[in-house]
Amino acid sequence: MEAVTVNLAVHGIGRPARQLDPGEDERWVTVEQFERVLDAVEGEDVQLTFDDGNESDVEIVLPRLVDRGLTAEFFPLAGRLGQRGYLDRAGLCELVRAGMEIGSHGWEPRDWRRLDDRHARRELSDAPKLLGDLCGRPVERYSLPFGAYDRRVLARLKQAGATRVYTSDGGAARRDGWLQARTELRHDLDDDWLHGVLTTGRPRGNWVGRLFRRGER
Repeated sequence: MEAVTVNLAVHGIGRPARQLDPGEDERWVTVEQFERVLDAVEGEDVQLTFDDGNESDVEIVLPRLVDRGLTAEFFPLAGRLGQRGYLDRAGLCELVRAGMEIGSHGWEPRDWRRLDDRHARRELSDAPKLLGDLCGRPVERYSLPFGAYDRRVLARLKQAGATRVYTSDGGAARRDGWLQARTELRHDLDDDWLHGVLTTGRPRGNWVGRLFRRGER
């Protein structure tokens, strides 16, 4: 039987320390919701990933992961490091020292399907290079902004040396797959949602069609 895993994509947690982009509040969860997620995934074959590089990654997420002996992957936006509400270099290094993995979410929140060659270099090459220089290790994994991709994006990522790419397609993923589907945490998650994701790889009810159309936000 093929080995599969469930990947969860987390964004901001707690009270935002900055003005949110349009629609971003839908992917922002409370501390209580996040702790329920951690309780549910302990002992399960679940990979936690965190997008954008929000300040909450260090202030809220990191101590709770350490307390539970969990590790995770973090995908900051390189162009927003040090800005209000986002990680700075010290926070990035703190994640690395705690045994967390660092990947790239690009420079800014941009749809990679619409990049010209110059902007593609900035998003797919310059961003991971900066993150790698700051954290002292190569950054070779990527999280797709908005979950949006096509064949051209995937070809560019392979050319950039990506060793793994995370989408927002939802559902379970092959454990050794290069392209990894993820399920995003949403502001209205509850125990039924968690149970559906952890047992079938998909939320229950009408979440599926509403949330996991490729590239939709």
